[in-house]
Amino acid sequence: MKLLVTGSNGLIGSEVSEYFDGKGWEVHGVDNNQRAEFFGPEGDTRWRQNQLEKTLSRFSHHELDVRDRQGVLDCLERLKPDAIVHTAAQPSHDKAADIPFDDFDTNAVGTLNMLEGVRRHAPDAPFVHMSTNKVYGDAPNRIALQELDTRWEYDDPAYANGIPETFPIDQSMHSLFGASKVASDVMVQEYGRYFGMKTCCLRGGCLTGPSHSGVELHGFLSYLVKCNLEGRLYTVFGYKGKQVRDNIHSLDVARFIDAFIQAPRSAAVYNIGGGKKNSCSILETFEMVASLSGKKMVHEYVDTHRMGDHICYYSDLSKMKEDYPGWDISVPLKQIVSEIIDAWKEG
Repeated sequence: MKLLVTGSNGLIGSEVSEYFDGKGWEVHGVDNNQRAEFFGPEGDTRWRQNQLEKTLSRFSHHELDVRDRQGVLDCLERLKPDAIVHTAAQPSHDKAADIPFDDFDTNAVGTLNMLEGVRRHAPDAPFVHMSTNKVYGDAPNRIALQELDTRWEYDDPAYANGIPETFPIDQSMHSLFGASKVASDVMVQEYGRYFGMKTCCLRGGCLTGPSHSGVELHGFLSYLVKCNLEGRLYTVFGYKGKQVRDNIHSLDVARFIDAFIQAPRSAAVYNIGGGKKNSCSILETFEMVASLSGKKMVHEYVDTHRMGDHICYYSDLSKMKEDYPGWDISVPLKQIVSEIIDAWKEG
């Protein structure tokens, strides 16, 4: 079996590559280290590419930008993969405003290039797209909230388990990143419905793990841990530091992708995150990281939140568990943080 993974140097792409290589698949990774262009040297992922090439026996790297339409079409015609996992993206909520053309071309046009290549050359192959919870814009902020000592929490019983896939995605502020991801998300669904392809959008919460090259503009948990270990100043933007995110280990993302590929559906949409059990506020994360690292968190508070940012967000995992009952979160939040601490220390 042959798997094509875009963004293979990144957190999810590399985890998926390792996971399927371990299952005996021939894995073809597509990446051009664009993250280093977006975020500078700290966002460089060549180290991960080198690691994959050295440690995986069935992995091949392809230096390719998903914006290169002909290159993408040629690659898919040549490989004709049995499944595709599309993780390549400009991933930053904030950075998109500075590079709107690069953001849209990467996220929306790059995804269209991939979809059309698959339709032409591998139409029966399951196509898994890493979308984002930012497709919901800031609409989750309209949910009634209660302020607790260390976090904001939903005060509406309809959202006791988190945000479901039926939550509206329009009539709200998304950031340009969120808007470009909406375009790709809807296009992935449309190729499933219109052409009958086996497509899946995974609307991620905070995807994380020890292989994350976290930077200030993307990679909340990884970057926070790095600041703690190095004694860097961490800036908290608004909401009293009580804003909540759910965190899912990249391994659990790979496990769900495997489940989908084994039993694919058409135009599927899932909110994939850590759920309520793996949720935490920034203040709660400060305490957890400090208790595990033994170092006090150095931080400052800016009473201005990021435009379109969520006050409280965690994923309702009910639909995922109903459709794929063999899947569930396997890595708890404290273990995720411990692994990230160990990885930054070793790095």
